[in-house]
Amino acid sequence: MAQNNSSHVYPKTFSHIGITVPDLDAAVKFYSEVMGFYIIMPPTLVTEEKETAIGQMCLDVFGEGWGTFRIAHMSTGDKIGIELFEFKESKDQKPVFNPYRSGLFHFCIQDPDVEGLVEKIVAAGGKQRMPIREYYPGEKPYRMCYVEDPFGTVFEVYSHSYELHYSAGAYK
Repeated sequence: MAQNNSSHVYPKTFSHIGITVPDLDAAVKFYSEVMGFYIIMPPTLVTEEKETAIGQMCLDVFGEGWGTFRIAHMSTGDKIGIELFEFKESKDQKPVFNPYRSGLFHFCIQDPDVEGLVEKIVAAGGKQRMPIREYYPGEKPYRMCYVEDPFGTVFEVYSHSYELHYSAGAYK
């Protein structure tokens, strides 16, 4: 393994997130038609085997005995990857919302039309988990809302960038 002898620490960039869904075709449709994500690789079957790099990598990650799963790759407008997985075991399981448990709690999508996107999510079978809230009412136009996709994955919608939502010196 290569070592980095640099003592300079710099912010890394975000590449992608993996989401397990019970119905890959429905999830690709939701994330492309409602969220506008690009389909990079349509739903594809991956088989447990040791002869290819992807087969060996999946054995490294999942161990033995998974047999097959389906995967699709998508991308947001700012080139962040969305990797969707469908396993046999995930067909009848929904995520359990537990923000107190260690681990991934949610991710966030940015859209200046929070209201319109939330309406589309709900119309497509998702849920609005809270009212749309303003971060600085009467001062800045920053809005947000927690939602849930039709498969139970919780995420947040912001009207503006993360930096603007939290920086003290952000413009009004």
